[in-house]
Amino acid sequence: MKAFNASFVVNSEERTELTDITKLVRDQLQQFPVTDGIALVNTMHTTCALFVNEFQGALIDDLRTLMERLVPERAGYRHDDPRYSDCERGNAQAHLRVALLGRSVAMGVSGGDLVLGRFQSIILAEFDGPRKREIHVQVIGD
Repeated sequence: MKAFNASFVVNSEERTELTDITKLVRDQLQQFPVTDGIALVNTMHTTCALFVNEFQGALIDDLRTLMERLVPERAGYRHDDPRYSDCERGNAQAHLRVALLGRSVAMGVSGGDLVLGRFQSIILAEFDGPRKREIHVQVIGD
């Protein structure tokens, strides 16, 4: 077994933005001589998340609405209050949304490709944009 590492950057344009990064991850995977193994995809940040789901317009709108309902902006979070925190970005909701979704995904690699279902995509959820985001891909296998 061998391990291979690469990274790429995604630039967001909105405060909250969901982006299908499946092709970008596959492009990284193609650099590696791995037929079978595991791919671990991480965001190197604490205010954007990664998850696997269907990337369909109505569902993406629903996911955005769900996050806004579960963790609304400016809801009196201590992280945004200068009496308790030195953060000046006012981005507590971004940290809390990521805590719910997670910052990494792991998936199988088989036949040199990601093991994903027909409608599954790797989605980057930006909650503190616009920002430049580094995504790290590590592949372990043969």
